[in-house]
Amino acid sequence: MRIEEEIHQKKFRNEYQKATINLIYTHNWLMTKQKRFLGEYDITPQQYNVLRILRGQHPGSISTSAIRERMLDRSSDASRIVDRIHKQGLVEKKICHSDKRLVDVNISAKGLKVLEEIDKEIIKMDSIFGNLTETETEELNRLLDKLRSVDDPQ
Repeated sequence: MRIEEEIHQKKFRNEYQKATINLIYTHNWLMTKQKRFLGEYDITPQQYNVLRILRGQHPGSISTSAIRERMLDRSSDASRIVDRIHKQGLVEKKICHSDKRLVDVNISAKGLKVLEEIDKEIIKMDSIFGNLTETETEELNRLLDKLRSVDDPQ
């Protein structure tokens, strides 16, 4: 459905405003779908992001500050997210030997198992793009990358 129909707005200041609103609306739509999917595994999208980062470091560990730098949502509180998934047994934490102020985190066997289960069903999330061809999806990725390559106007 077109953005005009979704939000019941017929006119926009220009195509740039329309694109901005469309991106925000689509982001929220996509996040709702992702939250619903990941909720089946009792984790949030931010927790999933952290677990994927940690799986990429496995079997090594990474500090919470390094996790924050790699997160998709950099405004997230990585320490709090790590604490929550630690309580679930999905990660292990230990004090960094070289800097006692830092905490090193690595994914646990249980965390790896949860990601394996998600990987088996991730096709459900991929299917959101089912009405786009692979070529259209590549073009979408190229355009989004191009959009972010603009210098910050502020």
